[in-house]
Amino acid sequence: MTEIRIPASREYSVWIRRGLLDRAGERVAAVTGARRAALVGDERVLSLHGARAKASLEAAGLETAVCSFPGGEQGKTLETYGAVMNFLAERRLERTDVLVALGGGVTGDLGGFAAATYQRGMRLAQIPTTLLAAVDSSVGGKTGVDLAWGKNLCGCFYQPDLVLCDPEVLTTLPPEVFRDGCAEVIKYGLLGSEEFFHSLESTPVESQLETVIARCVAMKRDIVAEDEFDLGRRQLLNLGHTVGHAVEARSRYSVSHGCAVSIGMAVVARGAAAMGICSGDTAEAVVRLLRRYGLPTETAYSGRELYEAALSDKKIRGGKLHLVVPEAIGRCRVMTMEPEKLRDWLEAGGVKWM
Repeated sequence: MTEIRIPASREYSVWIRRGLLDRAGERVAAVTGARRAALVGDERVLSLHGARAKASLEAAGLETAVCSFPGGEQGKTLETYGAVMNFLAERRLERTDVLVALGGGVTGDLGGFAAATYQRGMRLAQIPTTLLAAVDSSVGGKTGVDLAWGKNLCGCFYQPDLVLCDPEVLTTLPPEVFRDGCAEVIKYGLLGSEEFFHSLESTPVESQLETVIARCVAMKRDIVAEDEFDLGRRQLLNLGHTVGHAVEARSRYSVSHGCAVSIGMAVVARGAAAMGICSGDTAEAVVRLLRRYGLPTETAYSGRELYEAALSDKKIRGGKLHLVVPEAIGRCRVMTMEPEKLRDWLEAGGVKWM
């Protein structure tokens, strides 16, 4: 079993091992000391893995209630959040009890926000069931829900007590959902490791799942340890997300997060090459690898549409936009600019204004 310790304001471990779902209850009980658990997940994930997770929790002595909600980004709303909160209150769970978020990024964000705010904070265990959640969103403490004006505009930082990654559950993912996670994996290679990036060219992600999860989590650990609250270096993790979130918003979330981030990375890579920040070869390598994994690198939305959507993004702070751009494979930087400059980047990245 691989254990990666995350040195945040609440220090915790990420455990990675095949078959770990059936032993989850032991870990949750030992780490949290809880007596009761709320197992939160969307309907599809609970139909696939809910019975095993619940049995594991109950075998460890945790009285467990199951809370389900409709899946997808469309369900990550204040309304769903309120339903989860009322579920916890109706069952009179306490701060010393644990919310177990079983699912992908939506469940982790929603469940984490509920755990952070129920009675001002209860125990939290993350059990990611998608590649995207395992390599990225389950670690680092970002929680929240979407508002009509944009993605993740309502939320807070709240570190979990533990994260349990079982690569076996990823075998049930539809190909398009697995592909979404590959976009975040490629992001980590482009951000911080040329060697890791090129390993993804030669060895498919599915052939090295445990290694990939551990590499990405370790890279995120190093960034979160330096900048837990996203005020400096952690902004690098937003590579592809400024344009990506705009694509998601314009599509009303019919374009998935991973596909949107892929488009965002391709746009900023092409833009960086056009502006002389990285080489044309670097941009071509990024686009080539994304396409190798079946990910999109173009968008039908106009630059005007994406620009207007991006103005509501939380990455605009103090009237400035913070855009992450590649300088080379394995090295990126944050560029601070007037929001209006994003129009130039979109056009340089191959997005037509109208």
